[in-house]
Amino acid sequence: MNILSVDKINAITPYKVKLYEQDGSYRFVTEHNVKLAVSFMYDDMIIQDGAYQLIIANLNNKKSPRDFKVRDTIMPIVEEFFDKNQTALLYICSTGDGKQTMRSRLFGHWFEASRNSVSYSTMSSSLVDTDGIVNEATIIVRNDNPNMVRLINAFSETAQLLSHKPDRDTD
Repeated sequence: MNILSVDKINAITPYKVKLYEQDGSYRFVTEHNVKLAVSFMYDDMIIQDGAYQLIIANLNNKKSPRDFKVRDTIMPIVEEFFDKNQTALLYICSTGDGKQTMRSRLFGHWFEASRNSVSYSTMSSSLVDTDGIVNEATIIVRNDNPNMVRLINAFSETAQLLSHKPDRDTD
């Protein structure tokens, strides 16, 4: 993955973003003292040719009130990722706290509200893990990506396989 331009990101974000070189995450602190990290992890489990998984972490586990500045900081980081990398981005809400559907919907709203949302294609699916927990996954691909159809088809095929609770061996 190519390193993102923090200067370009900070030119349009309400919160100041810093690159945390130890793990390659892009971090910022909200006015409510919520410490957030945005990172991108290579993932070839869902798409065999590989993609990057978008990870948004609340580092100090503080509750965050509805803060549109968070969206307005995270979305430029995502857009800068696509400016620097011609690949797919996966957003997987796979926590067992029962809020994964809500998080997926929230990110979907953020993405739809972003200024460049018409430049991208997305597809979402529910994935069921071995414990029967439903997790939400979304693929995001820029429309000018020459591999867009192949990437979305690969996501769709994998999502279809993972959309039902796996059968357990009954030995």
